[in-house]
Amino acid sequence: MRGAILKAISMTFLISMVPILELRAAIPAGVIGGLSVSTSTIIAIIGNMVPVPFIIVFIRNILTWAKTKNQWLTDFAEGLEKRANAKKDRVLKYEVLGLMILVAIPLPGTGAWTGALVAAMLDMQLKRALSAIFIGVVIAGCIVSFFTYGISSMV
Repeated sequence: MRGAILKAISMTFLISMVPILELRAAIPAGVIGGLSVSTSTIIAIIGNMVPVPFIIVFIRNILTWAKTKNQWLTDFAEGLEKRANAKKDRVLKYEVLGLMILVAIPLPGTGAWTGALVAAMLDMQLKRALSAIFIGVVIAGCIVSFFTYGISSMV
């Protein structure tokens, strides 16, 4: 039993760090693995935040490097920049609140990874970006938890 719980915790934590999946997939996966909704949510929030400071600090250098390697990496880097720039206007209009809302909407194309990318492209202060992204992740976690609890209680 203990091994199964540790496996569910690890799985939830790791899934929450994966771009696109993030906590939208990690919370339900944790519940399916045997965790409570609240435990799954806490683990997913922590895991979702782990890559954020690294993305904010290093992504611009990584994208610059990628553009010098080959056409596929150049296209990939430019695609990420284009995606961030498409969301930039909304974030610029409302600044920290805009970044928080971008992260809080638990749909593909939003979330902590996208928020960190946008924050990096806008040269936001790390502390302000982390605060906005963290609050957004908590809100997204609450939304996903609400639906996960509702669905799991019907089954």
